[in-house]
Parts: sequence; C-alpha cells; structure tokens
Amino acid sequence: MFNFLGRASHPGWPEPTPTVHVPGATLRLRPLAASDGKSWARMRIQDEEILRPVEPTVPGTWEEAHSQAAWRSNWQNLRRFARDGIIVPLAIELDDRFIGQVTLGNIQHGAIGECWVGYWVYSRFAGRGIATVACALGVDHAFARIGLHRVTATYLPNNPASGKVLANVGFREEGFLRENLHIDGAWRDHHFVAQNIDDLPGSAIERLAARGRCWI
Repeated sequence: MFNFLGRASHPGWPEPTPTVHVPGATLRLRPLAASDGKSWARMRIQDEEILRPVEPTVPGTWEEAHSQAAWRSNWQNLRRFARDGIIVPLAIELDDRFIGQVTLGNIQHGAIGECWVGYWVYSRFAGRGIATVACALGVDHAFARIGLHRVTATYLPNNPASGKVLANVGFREEGFLRENLHIDGAWRDHHFVAQNIDDLPGSAIERLAARGRCWI
C-alpha cells in the first residue's frame, strides 16, 4: 500500500528483518511470539537492577510485572496493537536465540509518518555492539517496510550508553524533555533524539557495515 505522500508502506508485521553478521554470530529481528514469554521473564528478572532504573514504572513488584500472567496480558495487548498497525514488537535473535527486544511504537502514517524505537538486550550479551545493530535493524524496518519518514527515541541523562547507541545508529539530538516519563517511581527528564529517512545516505545497517560494526 502507499501513504498519501506516495511512499510505499507496509505494516511490517509479522515479518522478520534481514539477517546480518556480528562477530562470531548472526543477528536478526523477528516478530515477538507468545513462546518468548519464559525467556523474556527470566532474562528481565535477572536484569532487574539494570532495567528497572531506565524503564517505565511497573505496578506492583518487578517479579509480579514479569509473571506468566503478566506476560500473557502483555503479549495479548502487543499482538492486538500490532495487528492494528500501532506497534511492531520484535524479538532480537542471536544465532536463533531470543536475547532481547526492539519495539517500534506509536506508529503514525499520513502527515506525521513517524514512530518511536525502544530496545533492551540481556546483560549476558552486553558489550558486543548487539544493541546498536539491533536498533539499526529496527530503524531500517521502520523506514523500508513500514514506510515511515521519521523515528524518534529518548534516553535518560544518566544513561549515556543508550545515547551512544542511538548516536551510532544515526540519531541526532533535538531537545530535552522535562519530567517526560515516570521511571522507577519518579518523573524523569529525557534527552530527545530523532532521525529522518533522508538525513543520512544509505540504511543504518549499511552505515554500520561500512564501519565494520556488522556484515551484511
């Protein structure tokens, strides 16, 4: 289908991204599945000290928010929103193994033509550039398959590692949002970054490949 500006658009769900190579492994994004629930809960519970300070406040305890009942509710909502074209939830697969998630959310076509991107990677695989490559695959999916013009993101001032990931993918600073999101029990400020489809030459993955961060 086409949006009103004439660009080809596609819901982007449910379909995987291309597979790319990272040092010693292959990496792709594929549609999040109900069967990911056990791995999702186990990894996120283990990484509570890392994730809780940077993610939206959850009701109840962290364990309750990552119970199988919570996963079923979360998955049902994500699947419904994905079918409606509002969200594209994607699993990060390293050598065919679930290790995290990239989400494209608040998808809007027409005169806005944008979404936001968020991600998390299981700490066991931190420090290998996986978050950067996974985020790049998500951005390319938003542009090439969903047909959007713009992708935005935010990161906390005390989380410069996330800012570095986003900068490496091609995002630029656009502003500072005061008390933007309720994170870990309080309203937190965020840096606001964005990327338009015509800001930089080629795709995000092509740019990373040219710098030796992955291989197509």
